[in-house]
Amino acid sequence: MTKYSEKAQDKVHKALHEEKEGTLKSGRSGKKVTSKKQAVAIDQSEARKEGAKVPKKKD
Repeated sequence: MTKYSEKAQDKVHKALHEEKEGTLKSGRSGKKVTSKKQAVAIDQSEARKEGAKVPKKKD
């Protein structure tokens, strides 16, 4: 059973690529993202908003 939809996987793949290039920026502050975990969290959140199948946030 897949936990992530194809759409969510594509967003995360793109985010990691942008993070590696140094072009991914955070939504609130607009600062450059330096952590892979942060990049994945940002794009999982965006995928959730678009209705993609992504597991719930951990508290």
